[in-house]
Amino acid sequence: MKAEDTELLKEFSQEQITKLNAIIEKHKGKAGGLIPVLEEAQVCLEYLPLSVQKKIASGLNLPLGRVYGVVTFYSFFTMTPRGKHTIRVCLGTACYVRGSKAIAEALEKQFGIKEGETTADRLFTLESVRCLGACGLGPVVVVDEDVHGRIKPGKLKDVLSQYN
Repeated sequence: MKAEDTELLKEFSQEQITKLNAIIEKHKGKAGGLIPVLEEAQVCLEYLPLSVQKKIASGLNLPLGRVYGVVTFYSFFTMTPRGKHTIRVCLGTACYVRGSKAIAEALEKQFGIKEGETTADRLFTLESVRCLGACGLGPVVVVDEDVHGRIKPGKLKDVLSQYN
């Protein structure tokens, strides 16, 4: 077992590491292989911490800075674990004036996390967005792909109870 695999075992199972090795091997030496490797690795591992980026850089014979640059440039890559469900609170003007800031604060308090963080049980990741295009329904909270309009802080528990 390689030293970098030992480091990965702190966060991932042997099966996940074996899959990661296969993904790297499949794309090794192919022009433009970095993004497909990152995409497949994220599907397999759910996130791309620095330890995984080092493994990918080494396996593809690329500088770590190039791998890191791609991961941090594209918003669909994440370096931290994400929740099973993503809660997006709209903080655009129409939602904000209708109380979305209080909703965001209530969620932070309820889960003990800040915007951009994931609950310890990895059930929810909390994000804020500037506009969801549903201004007439404001304030709006989107959980995964489900739009919940005219949300009040008191309704949050009922809305979120359907996601587990």
